[in-house]
Amino acid sequence: MAKFKIVIFILLVAGIAYTAGVQTADYFAPASSRVEGVYNKESGKPEGVDFSLFWEAWKAIQEKHIKQGELDTQTLVYGAIRGLVGALDDPHSTFFTPEDTKRFYEDISGSFEGVGIEISIRKGVLTVISPLKGTPADQAGIRAGDKIIKIDETLTNDLTLDEAVNLIRGPGGTTVTLTVFREISDSSLDIPIVRDTIIVPVLEWEMKEPGIVYLQIFHFAEKTEDNLRIAIPQILNAGSEKIILDLRNNPGGLLDVSVAVAGFFLEEDSLVVSERFADGREGHELRSGHGGALKDLPMVVLVNGGTASAAEILAEALRVNRGVQLVGEKTFGKGSVQELYSLDSSSLKLTVAEWLTPKGESINDNGLEPDIVVELTEEDFEEERDPQLDRA
Repeated sequence: MAKFKIVIFILLVAGIAYTAGVQTADYFAPASSRVEGVYNKESGKPEGVDFSLFWEAWKAIQEKHIKQGELDTQTLVYGAIRGLVGALDDPHSTFFTPEDTKRFYEDISGSFEGVGIEISIRKGVLTVISPLKGTPADQAGIRAGDKIIKIDETLTNDLTLDEAVNLIRGPGGTTVTLTVFREISDSSLDIPIVRDTIIVPVLEWEMKEPGIVYLQIFHFAEKTEDNLRIAIPQILNAGSEKIILDLRNNPGGLLDVSVAVAGFFLEEDSLVVSERFADGREGHELRSGHGGALKDLPMVVLVNGGTASAAEILAEALRVNRGVQLVGEKTFGKGSVQELYSLDSSSLKLTVAEWLTPKGESINDNGLEPDIVVELTEEDFEEERDPQLDRA
């Protein structure tokens, strides 16, 4: 009987020890192993990263949140990646869901539904880089440099760039009201804009007077290089002797297209731009090609606060390589380079480098100072005068 009691005692102790061991093992197991319904939890994980805090938060949300039955796992994953990218404090780095990725490719192809403005976050404020010519935003009176305070009833101070774009975008025929602050008049304005299908023009040209061609490039999109190549014989056959190149309110676009366009105006193999990477390494020089069909025509370039990114690259390359004068106002100052990484059906637009002028200078957040400063006043806008073009 005593032996039987001892055996039972041993079994009980063993049972308690086993239970305690299971509970202890569960407590000290990796946090990711205690999350259900998620796969590939460790795939691609870098060395030396303790991700347990994330999984503890994930598990708490799944088990305790009042809407736990409505939670979509993929939406949570996308939100986590957005938070990761947002922690970079870089308005030009963005995570795109599959829907956002589709919209991005529509943008660079030159057709989408919305109001037709390029925006960025500048010193913490949602700012208009430029309205695209002929779009609802342009026709409603939105201007480069306008600070967007509200989108309908939503204040913009805590919005990411992607969130702001999603609020402004919408089906054609619907209305969005932008409340903007305009420094030139020190006033706030409510500007209702009816959304429409936006067909972004890439360039236009005309003869302003005998021998002087006025060429306006609106955007460096996929079609810009080909459209300019088609236009050049027409420009030369029209008896052009001088060029006014208008890059005002050109928000930039594709870097390689800007470099290709520069090749029509420069000697072949001229340095257009170089890049400085995260490790401080400089290099990857981008040089002109095409043989410079327009390189011998004297020219001036018009710029303003809406001249940004790839447009600034072209303007400064022409100034440094050919001594071309810039006329107008200080440019926007976007001197960073982004690359698009495919993540299955979603994507990541990530700042990977800073671009440098042919002199090796960065203009990020500084912009280009024009050689001849000509400002547009409120009265000029109202009277539809263009003293910058007149000066050019």
